[in-house]
Formats: sequence, structure tokens, C-alpha cells
Amino acid sequence: MMNYRSLFFNISVLFVVTASFNAAAQEMPVTLKPVTFNVKPSQGYTFRLMNPCYPFTGSKNAIIRLAPALTELTGVRSNDASNAVQLKFPSSVNVLIALPQGLQLHTANTQLVIDSAFTVTGLPPYSLYKVPYKKGWQNVSYESKEGFIAGVIGADQQLSMQSAHLPDGRLWRPYITDGLTDGHRLFEIIGGPDKPVIDEGMPGTEGVQGGFEGGTCVKVGNTYHMFPTERAGEIGVEPYYDRVKTRIGHWESPDAIHWKRVGTIYQASGKYAIAEEDNPMNDRRGAIWSYNAVFNEKEDRWYGYYLAYTVDRNIQPNHSFGRIWCTKSQTKGMEGIGGPYDEGQLIMEPGLDAQPWEGRQGVASFYPYPVQDGWLGFYAGAYPFKTWADYPKKTGTGWFIGLAKSASMDGPWKRLDTTVNPVKSINPEFVENPIVYKLQNGAYITVFDGGPDGGAHHFPNMIGYTLSKDGIHWSEARYIPLHTKVKRWWSTMRTPLCLLPEGDNVYTIVYAAYNQPNKRFRPMGMVKVKMDPAVLEELLKGL
Repeated sequence: MMNYRSLFFNISVLFVVTASFNAAAQEMPVTLKPVTFNVKPSQGYTFRLMNPCYPFTGSKNAIIRLAPALTELTGVRSNDASNAVQLKFPSSVNVLIALPQGLQLHTANTQLVIDSAFTVTGLPPYSLYKVPYKKGWQNVSYESKEGFIAGVIGADQQLSMQSAHLPDGRLWRPYITDGLTDGHRLFEIIGGPDKPVIDEGMPGTEGVQGGFEGGTCVKVGNTYHMFPTERAGEIGVEPYYDRVKTRIGHWESPDAIHWKRVGTIYQASGKYAIAEEDNPMNDRRGAIWSYNAVFNEKEDRWYGYYLAYTVDRNIQPNHSFGRIWCTKSQTKGMEGIGGPYDEGQLIMEPGLDAQPWEGRQGVASFYPYPVQDGWLGFYAGAYPFKTWADYPKKTGTGWFIGLAKSASMDGPWKRLDTTVNPVKSINPEFVENPIVYKLQNGAYITVFDGGPDGGAHHFPNMIGYTLSKDGIHWSEARYIPLHTKVKRWWSTMRTPLCLLPEGDNVYTIVYAAYNQPNKRFRPMGMVKVKMDPAVLEELLKGL
């Protein structure tokens, strides 16, 4: 699993804010009240200001930060590149127009009201201007293809100059949000509980100080079986130890909402390393993570692939030199999902065939899937070495995945070469804990942790997915905006544990998330989505 540093890098941003901005900051209302208006249909359409939202037609540039006072407003997205749109107002109004810093409006009576009002991925900070317009149909111009109309408020509503101090959007790589960026919505979000399905204090969480992280969830008959990483830790020991003393739990549920803990599959030693390098004197099962359950039809039994780490006290990432183990259920058939399982055999580890991008943390997860001539498996790495001369301390940043190949699930597994690995077509900076499914039409879909947005990390903070026709070549990532249909109880979205088919193109996703930035216990959530087969075929055509 990923070991986040407290800081990627130091960024010094100088905001030049006038004294009048600071003096007036307290005068601004909590939220601005929008005025209802009409848009000439042939010229544009409206969108609600939220995180994220898309102010440009056919563009991946998304608003991901906005001044709090703007959250109730309605923006206007133009249908073309004319940089103007006709709007009808019921009375005299102020139109709020956003432009990137360095550009200015030349319309009469324009006034700058909020500096750094928006963060837009891939673009400089945006400033907000107000422009007065009279009642009736008016031609509203924002003069630049990078500008947009951010809202309409009453002419009498006070809005004093200030700065929102929002960060530069160029720290974020633009990305595709399913259904919002390009009009293709593969997943309709049906809904789910507006709170965690497993949270602190619920039965079964006794002895789990830090909550949960990735793993898998499968369905056998009418029962869901979940194998999460339990951040067990110890009472009275600092929260970081939750990530060291871990265990793989087994939970069951009739509906993916009400869960009962039924046992422990593996327990980590919780011991720290005694040497900085990958030394056999270290306890190589100091922490255990990422149990992925996959049914082997040929052997008629469940296989479990899991990750064991050496844990260093002082060197980032503290989770180091990951090794993948494969275990088999001792009971044949689908009903053997509950085990018992033995310790299994080592199938992949750092060694002479490792690649520098796997870094100090690799091998960091493993998930196999069938292809035409055998099996492929996604395996992960993080904190890469630029060259092997950087081993073992000098690491870079990035969370990557690559492919290994085998004739069978039993291995041996051979890494594909660096003309394929790492697989950066999905996202060149962050893909973690991928879980792969073969669809009925023969294509593949992978769901994965899309990465956090916060704490100096600049990622989508949504569950991601990618598509493939052959299991080797994968599409650019698309991210699922659960918060547009489900009450957002989480602050940071983490790892999906499944994409389980329920019939009629409906799927269940169980996921790990953080519901408060400083809360020690990390809960589990659930949501249902519906796949659109027509959109799937359209997306596959583009591969």
C-alpha cells in the first residue's frame, strides 16, 4: 500500500494582496445569492458551481477549488468558441466573469472582486470580475476562450474586493470525469448509504484502531465476502503503528451494507526492520496488505494474492521491499472462499528482474486476469529509483503499475519489459491497487484508487477506471464522481475493493475512504452504479 509523505515538495507561492482586499474580507457574505436567468439555447447551457465542475465544453480542465461564497451559483458554458453568450435577466444584475490571472476584461464598469477565486486543473489561478447588466436580453462577453461566466447576482448584493488565496491549478494534471468531461457517462450512479457501512464502534471493529484500507470483495451466491486490510495497531501506541501492525480480515454481508466479521486470514508481525537495505535479517512480514481473492476455475479453488512488507522506521517509504504471496483455499469449490488458507508461496519480489520504477516500495500489489494465451497480472511499484545507483535510499515520487505474464495462475510470473512497463497510458503519475474484470463482450475494465487531493498531493480524489480490448493496452483513466449523487461523507476517497455485477448492468462497489482528515479510524463505504452498454462500446471504439 501507499505510504504518503507528509510533503511532496515545497512550493512557495507569493500572493500579492492589497490592503483593501484584506480589510474588506470580512464584509463578504457566506454565500452569494444567485439570480435566475435564461440562456439562449443555441449558445450555451448552465452548470452548478461545485467540486469538480467543467466550465469549458469538451475540455478536461475542471474547477476543483472555489471560493466558499460561490458554491450556490450557476455558471454558463458556451456551445462554441465565440467567448460570448446571450442571457436574459429579470432585473438589473451583476454578472460574475472568471479569467485566469494575467487577463483582464475591457467591458465598461468592470470591477475585480475576488483574486484567486478558482483553481482550475492545468491552468493559472482565476480571478473573478463583476460586470453590471440591465434587465432583458443582453450579450455577455468574457473576451477569452479561457474565460467563463461564473454566476449572476442581484445588482444590490454587496461583493467587496478580496483574495480567496486558492492554489495554482497547474499543480494538477487535467483528467476525465465520467459523464462530465466529454458527455460519455459509462456509469450512472444509482446511489448508496450517505454514511459508512463499517465505522468505528460497530461490531467487529474491536481491536482495529485505524480502520481499513484496500483488499477485495467478492460475491458467492447471495453472500458478499470482503477481505480488507485492517489497520489494527495497538491501544496507546501512535496512529502510525496502525499501518505496521496490520491484519487481513474476513467479513460477510447479505447486502454489502450490514457486515459481520467472521475471522482473520493473516496477521502481520508489526516488527520494524533492523537494516536499511533489503536484508534477510529484517522481518519481511512486518506489515501485510492488499489481499486479492481470485477464483481459479481450473483448480476449482480460491487463490489469495497478498502483500508483505519490510517496515523501516526512518526512510520513506516506511513500507519497503514488498513481496507478493499466493495462497490457496484448502476447501475446493466456490464455498471455499472462507478458507482455511495456508501461508502460501512467494511469487514475486525485488530481485535481478525488478525494474527501477518499482522503487523502494515495490512490489506493492498484485492482481491476475486471464487473456487469450494465458494470464497477465498487474503489479505495482512506488517511490521509484532513477537508476539502480539510487538504491536503497534515494527515491523519487510516483505510484505506478506494470504487467507480468504467466501460463497459469500458479506462475512462474515474468515481468514484461520496459517497452510496456510501467503502464502510463492510464495515468502517468498515480494508479494504485488495480482490480481487473473481464466483461461479457470480452473487453476488460479495471477499477483503482485514483489518488488523494490534499496534503500536497494533487490527484483526482475519486475512484478511477480504465478499459482495454486485449488486457495489455489500457485507456486513459476516467474518474467516477460519486459525490454528484451520494452525500459526500468522505474527505478523501481511497481504494475500491470490487466492481461486482448484480444483473441488468448494475454493479456494487465497496470502497475505503477517510471521512475526516485527522480522524484515526478509516471506514468503508458502498455504492451501486449502472453501466451503459452503448457508452461502453463507444469508448472501446476509441482504443
